[in-house]
Amino acid sequence: MCTRMLDTLRTTLYRVITTARGDGFAPVRIPKDLARRANALLGQPLCSPSELEIRRAAEAKLASLRAGTAVPATTTTTARKEAVPVMVYFEKDRNKREQTRIEELLVSKSIAFTGLDVAGDEATQVFVTRQAKCELDDLPIVFIGGKPIGGYKELVEADVCGDLKKALAG
Repeated sequence: MCTRMLDTLRTTLYRVITTARGDGFAPVRIPKDLARRANALLGQPLCSPSELEIRRAAEAKLASLRAGTAVPATTTTTARKEAVPVMVYFEKDRNKREQTRIEELLVSKSIAFTGLDVAGDEATQVFVTRQAKCELDDLPIVFIGGKPIGGYKELVEADVCGDLKKALAG
């Protein structure tokens, strides 16, 4: 009974501070704004009924997990696989359009990548051209996990045939 009354009070106060009613009048708007900020600062003890239901369900699930038998640490600890590094080697503004297309493709696939300008870095230029078996004019070149994929055309081809997904999986 007491919990239900407290829940009703919490949700009603939340509705009062979040409604837009009276916000055109400064003596109402300012205290409501302060109350919203205080609520956020305190971890949102005032919340909507749907949020309260979510919290209750999470609380019940936590209690059931705590009451269950303990799982050995070796089975709960799974080795998280590190993301394979994706590098895009380019040289200043050379083939900028192709570089933009490569970056757009990687972003559209939600693939995190690092762009590296090799202008003035002769050692990296030699590495890239030797590994990718290309000329400096062929930049930008995409490497996944240290293996060269190629330019935009090769990247699209790898994506279509599924090799891109395999390379990202390691």
